[in-house]
Amino acid sequence: MLDAVIDERYGRRIRTGDRWLFDFASSSYLGFDQDREIIDAVPAYLDRWGTQPSWPRLGGGPALYEEIEEKVTELVGVEDTLLFPTVTHIHTSVIPLLAGTGAIFLDARAHRAIHDGAMVARGQGATVHHFRHDDPAHLEGLLRSSAITPRVIALDGVCSMLGSAPDLGVFARLARENDALLYVDDTHGFGVVGERTSNELCPLGTRGNGVIRHQGETYENVILVACFSKAFSSLLAFLTLPTRLKDVLKVAAHPYRHSDPSPIASLATTIAGLDVNERRGDLSRLDLYRMTERVLDRLHELDIYTPNRSGYPLIQVRVADREDNDAVGRYLFDSGIYVAMDAYPLVPMDELGFRIQITAANDDEQIEQLCQVLGEINERFELRQAQPVRAAVPVT
Repeated sequence: MLDAVIDERYGRRIRTGDRWLFDFASSSYLGFDQDREIIDAVPAYLDRWGTQPSWPRLGGGPALYEEIEEKVTELVGVEDTLLFPTVTHIHTSVIPLLAGTGAIFLDARAHRAIHDGAMVARGQGATVHHFRHDDPAHLEGLLRSSAITPRVIALDGVCSMLGSAPDLGVFARLARENDALLYVDDTHGFGVVGERTSNELCPLGTRGNGVIRHQGETYENVILVACFSKAFSSLLAFLTLPTRLKDVLKVAAHPYRHSDPSPIASLATTIAGLDVNERRGDLSRLDLYRMTERVLDRLHELDIYTPNRSGYPLIQVRVADREDNDAVGRYLFDSGIYVAMDAYPLVPMDELGFRIQITAANDDEQIEQLCQVLGEINERFELRQAQPVRAAVPVT
């Protein structure tokens, strides 16, 4: 289940070799990768624009870019947004520009691409400090011990390994009090969670406009970075920012000047996906929430530990004996369950196990099969136990 070759796909059933599996490794959370309306929208864009824009973004580009930026700016509720091909392009070019020769305060569990961006910044003169994951007290101490400016606090909105989200209000307050910029990678939150309303269908909120809006926080001293490659299944990314900073980055950020752009098909599926999200995205999020709750409830029944306290559809399960990890992975595969294995050095040795990623394209049959196999694994192997009691969040 590492570097596997997928030979065929039918819904969330995949074939590798002669084995059909239920797919719980996909991060296309809304199931838009298989949405017929979105797929059918692509040919008209290809007919008009061809397969690929012929220019780097600074040299020119189809009007589709501005259309997407306008839609995203309204969706997330900010002054402006800027598109890049990937989040990695943003991290490795924008973080060094924001930090300059100042200081970066980096959550120890932030995504690897953020660490890469911080290392680029360090090579250009920035100082990098690491604070313990989701530990604002440790961060506050580091901020007080350093007078270097400018200052950037970088962390995940939804942790890509743990499926949890920090209290962004606390980190935003620290940023404002210490003249720092809070830089949030919402790769696994955008499209999945959104603003809370009285008529929301489930606790994931509405519209999928990201973790900042979900937690009721503002964008003062905050930059949100997110991609469409997860929930929206399209090769494109963006960051939120003031228009004056957008104008600077168009010249200073090298991917905007030099990198190959996203293909037209990805721009097309982004536009179609944003439209589908507005009309029926909340129904997909309801399905996503309901199936995720079923799996979390099953883990609780079995007393299997997971660090997921959010109810978001990324669930890590850990083995108690690291020697069992390969055998657990093989049992899952032989039982028709495809997951992302957490092996060393991808995770620390005390966090070996696997991650279950649920999407709206999964179905109840697949979820029940997964729940059954989790019970079988719990009987045959030693999984991390003693999960604290979860507070159930009802569907509204």
